[in-house]
Amino acid sequence: MQFPESWLRTFVAPPLTTEALSHALTMAGLEVEALRPVAPPTSMIVVGQVLEVVKHPDADKLNVCQVDAGTGTPLTIVCGAPNVTPGIKVPVALVGAQLPPAEEGGAPFAIKRSKLRGVESEGMLCSARELKLSEDHSGLLILPPATPVGQDIRETLNLDDTIFEIKLTPNKADCLSVFGVARETAAITGAPLHPLDIKPAKVTLNEVLPVKISAPDLCGRFSGRVIRGVNARAMTPQWMVERLERSGQRSISALVDISNYVMLELGRPSHVFDLDKIHGGMEVRWAQRGEALKLLNGNTIELDERVGVIADEQQIESLAGIMGGDSTAVSLETTNIYLEAAFWWPDSIRGRARKYNFTTDAAHRFERGVDYSTTVEHLERITQLILDICGGSAGPVDDQCVNLPRRLPVSMRVSRARRILGIPVEAQQIAEIFTRLGLVFECSDDTFSVTPPPYRFDIEIEEDLIEEVARIYGFENIPALPPVASSAMRATNETQRSVHTIRHALAARDYAETVNFSFVDAEWEQDFAGNSNPVRLLNPIASQLSVMRTTLFGSLISVLRHNLNRRAERIRLFEVGRMFLSDPAIKASEMSVEGFAQPKMLGALAYGPTLEDQWGAPSRPVDYFDVKGDLEALLAPAVARFVKAEHPALHPGRSARIELGGKNVGWIGELHPRWMQKYDLSHAPILFEIEADALIQRVLPHPSEVSKFPPVRRDIAVVVEQKIEAQALLDEMHQALSETACKSIQRVALFDEFRPKSNTSSGLAAHEKSLAFRITLQDTGGTLQDETVDLAIRTLVDRLARVYGARLRG
Repeated sequence: MQFPESWLRTFVAPPLTTEALSHALTMAGLEVEALRPVAPPTSMIVVGQVLEVVKHPDADKLNVCQVDAGTGTPLTIVCGAPNVTPGIKVPVALVGAQLPPAEEGGAPFAIKRSKLRGVESEGMLCSARELKLSEDHSGLLILPPATPVGQDIRETLNLDDTIFEIKLTPNKADCLSVFGVARETAAITGAPLHPLDIKPAKVTLNEVLPVKISAPDLCGRFSGRVIRGVNARAMTPQWMVERLERSGQRSISALVDISNYVMLELGRPSHVFDLDKIHGGMEVRWAQRGEALKLLNGNTIELDERVGVIADEQQIESLAGIMGGDSTAVSLETTNIYLEAAFWWPDSIRGRARKYNFTTDAAHRFERGVDYSTTVEHLERITQLILDICGGSAGPVDDQCVNLPRRLPVSMRVSRARRILGIPVEAQQIAEIFTRLGLVFECSDDTFSVTPPPYRFDIEIEEDLIEEVARIYGFENIPALPPVASSAMRATNETQRSVHTIRHALAARDYAETVNFSFVDAEWEQDFAGNSNPVRLLNPIASQLSVMRTTLFGSLISVLRHNLNRRAERIRLFEVGRMFLSDPAIKASEMSVEGFAQPKMLGALAYGPTLEDQWGAPSRPVDYFDVKGDLEALLAPAVARFVKAEHPALHPGRSARIELGGKNVGWIGELHPRWMQKYDLSHAPILFEIEADALIQRVLPHPSEVSKFPPVRRDIAVVVEQKIEAQALLDEMHQALSETACKSIQRVALFDEFRPKSNTSSGLAAHEKSLAFRITLQDTGGTLQDETVDLAIRTLVDRLARVYGARLRG
C-alpha cells in the first residue's frame, strides 16, 4: 500500500512528525517499509508564464521566449521544447537554481547565465523529467492556468510531501485504502478522524438498468446506476493525477481515474461500463465451461463454472470482482455509462486471478474482504466526482442485497488477555481501546462481547481481539520478560537420531548444504526421474517451476551448474527435502494431503577432485566408491546392500539400488552420459538419494566379548561366471555363518576382481572372472587350530561351488 502523507492527513492529522507517525504505524502492525520524498531537493524554481515565443535566428529547433517569473522584468530564455506556446505556465529555473542530478549519486545541476547559438538565456523552462517527477520528457510541465506566477514550485506541486510504503499482512484488508489507514491512525494516536461528507447525487434521470443476481454465493450485494451525457474527454484534475501518481497509479482517462481514485481513497473497487455497449439487462452468475472473455488487458481467457462473471443478454461483460471485459470498456468516445459497486464473497474471488496468471488491485481487495455496508455510499462518492469532472445526468441507485455476511459476536475474557499478553491490562483500558477502534461491544463481568464491523473480516476468534488490544496498547509498552515454566527432562528415543545429526555428519565429510524449491522444471522430472506425469502446480510462481519434484537430483545438478559457472572446481553438495508423489492410498490428515505421499529424502552430489591440490597425495577425480564410503559412514552401524540396477538419471553400468533390511531406500551412481552432455558437464558427478527415515533409524549397540587370542586371516580367490555379482557371493557366505563350522568367522571382505583379457593366458575362460575375498576368523575361547580354520574355509568354498558353480583359482 502506497500513498502520500498529505492525503492521509486530510483524514487525520496527529501532532506527530513524519518519522514519529511512521514509527507509530509500524509498532501497531502496519509496517512502514519505506519513506521517500516525492521529489529530490531543488531550489530557485518558480512558476513562470510564457509571454512571447520567437524562433531562434540561428537554430531551427530552438525558440527565444519572454517569460514572466515574478522577478519584475521578463526573462529571456532559450527553449527547445515542442509544446512551448505563449500564455502557458511552466516551472522556471532561475539563474543560480539547483536541479536534481541527471544520474543517481551525481552532483546537482546548477543553472547559469549562458549563450545558446549567440542568444543569452537567463534560466531554463523545465519538464517533469528534469524535476524528477516522472519519466515524461516529451515537453514542458504545463501548470494549471490559475497557478500564481512567481510561486515556489515546491509549494505549487506540494513537492515537500512524503510517500509512505506500508507492508500489510493479509489480514489487514481494512487498511488497503487511505481512509482505512487513517482510521487506524486515529485509533493509534487518538487524533480525531474526519471522514468524507458524502451526499447523494442529484437524480435527474428515471432510468434503471435491470440486473439479476443468479449466484448469491458469488455476489451478496450489487449496487449500480446509469449516468448519461458524460464528457469522457474531460481532463482529470491535477490534484487527482498527483495523488494517483504518488500512490503508484498511472493517469489514464477521467472516468478510469475516478474509479481508481475512489478505490485508493475508500478501498472500494468499482467498474464503469459503457452503457451503449450493453445488450439489454445484466446477470451476475457463475460462468459455464467453454465460455471465453477478452479482458481489458487484451488477454482472452477460457472460463469454467468456478469463475464468476457479469453477463448481458448476448455476451460476458466482466470477470466478477477481478477485471472488466474489453467489449464494454469505456473510451474517449463514451457518453453514457453504467456505474457498478458490489460486494463479492471473498471465497468466490480468492485464487481466480492467479488461476489466469495475473492479479489486479480489485481482486487483491475482494479476496480479502471489502465493506459490504457502504456500496451505495461509495457509489455516491464516485457519482459526485464524475458529475463534477465529466458532467452528465444521474439515475437512481439500484441496490440489491441478497446474501450479506452475518457477523456473530466474538467473546474475549479479560483474564485470558492478561495471561496471553503478560500485562495487567484492565477492563476499562480494553473498553477504551475497542472504542478507539470503532468496535461495538458489550461487557459483562470478565467478558467482552464484540460485534465485528463490516469492514473487519479478520476478527473471528478471541485471539483476534487480544491482538487488537496489544496493537493499540503498544507492543513497545509490553515488557520483555522471560517465560516462567517448569522444566522437565524428556526421555529420548535412542533408536532414532535427528535429521540435524545427519546434516552435521555430512558437513563433517566436507559436503555443503543447499536449499531449493520443491517445485521444479517439468523437464528435470522427465530427465532425472523418467516421470512424464508429475504433480503440477495450478499457479506456478514461474513457468520453469511448474511441477512438484519426485527426485532431488535435478535440484542438485542445477546448483552444481550454478557453481561451475562461477569457476568452482571441487563441489560437494547435499539437500534434505521432501518429494511429492501421487499415491491414492494416502488419506487426509493434519500432516498429509489426500492422494499425495511426501517422503523426506536426503540427496548428495560430489564433483571434481577427491582432495584439494596438495603435495602429499596425487590428484584424482571423485568416483563411485568415494561417495559410497560417505554413504556407508552415514548409515553405520547399519550395513546396506548395493544392488546393480538402472535409474533414469544414472549411468546404466555404474549405478546401484540401496537396500536396507530388505527394503529399497534409495539410489547411488554416476550421472548418465546423456545428461552430462545436455547439461554441459565436463566430468560425471556422483550422486546418491536415500530416504531420511533409513538414516534416522539405528540399532542400539550390544556388548560382546573381546577376544584375547590372535585373529587368523585367509585369502581365497574363486572363479565364477562374469554375470554373477560379487554381492551374491557375499550374501551366500554371510548365510553360511550360521553353520557350526563357520561360527568363528568374523568378517568377509572382497578385495580384488580379475577379468581375463583376450590376448593373455590366465587359466580363465572369456566368460569367467576371479573374485578374491579376505576371511577373518577369531575365537574367544582359544587360539584357532589349522583344522578348524581349514574346515571353515572349505565349508564356504563348498557352499559357493554348490550354489554358484564357483571353484578355487589355481
